[in-house]
Amino acid sequence: MAQFLVVFDVDSTLIENEVIELLAARAGSEPEVTEITTRAMNGELDFEESLRARVATLAGLPESVIAECARDIRVTNGAEELIAGVKAAGGHVAAVSGGFHELLDPLAAHLGLDYARANRLEVRNGVVTGAVLGPVIDAQAKADSLREWAADSDTPLSRTIAVGDGANDLLMMDAAALSIGITAKPIVRANADVHIDSRDLSAVLALLGLRG
Repeated sequence: MAQFLVVFDVDSTLIENEVIELLAARAGSEPEVTEITTRAMNGELDFEESLRARVATLAGLPESVIAECARDIRVTNGAEELIAGVKAAGGHVAAVSGGFHELLDPLAAHLGLDYARANRLEVRNGVVTGAVLGPVIDAQAKADSLREWAADSDTPLSRTIAVGDGANDLLMMDAAALSIGITAKPIVRANADVHIDSRDLSAVLALLGLRG
């Protein structure tokens, strides 16, 4: 049986949303966060710096809002079909995000992902503090995660696929045997092996020889 490891970026790749923007909308800081996100995705800002700046705008948000935002997440068309196809072929599927575990974990469970990694929001006394706990999941961490999960699942790097849309995905895409952009930023379009212009992740199945 074919075996692959497919690693997804999350925001605007595996899902249609940018989760920090969902949170920021409830914190009243969405315009500011959207501007910082766009600059970071285009490679104009260091990711860790931009993440900390965006999270700082969430200070004072009640923890209960996180679950409300999770309900607003929309999985990208074709994602579940792609995941089922890869798993049926004996492969593994993972997601690594510059977003947050609090939102990724329930999504990963719902989709049946084998691995998931993201940042963690600091919460004290039921309130978001505006800080990030632990090391930031940046571009290097995404690439490291792909290699780690390939080793853990006994998948050769020659059978790894990275799917993303922003500058923060480029190192992960370099680490993978096949890099796929989906309606991606210009910097990713210029560097990805393949680009998908429609919001339909099931198109990846044909690239892997799992669909005629």
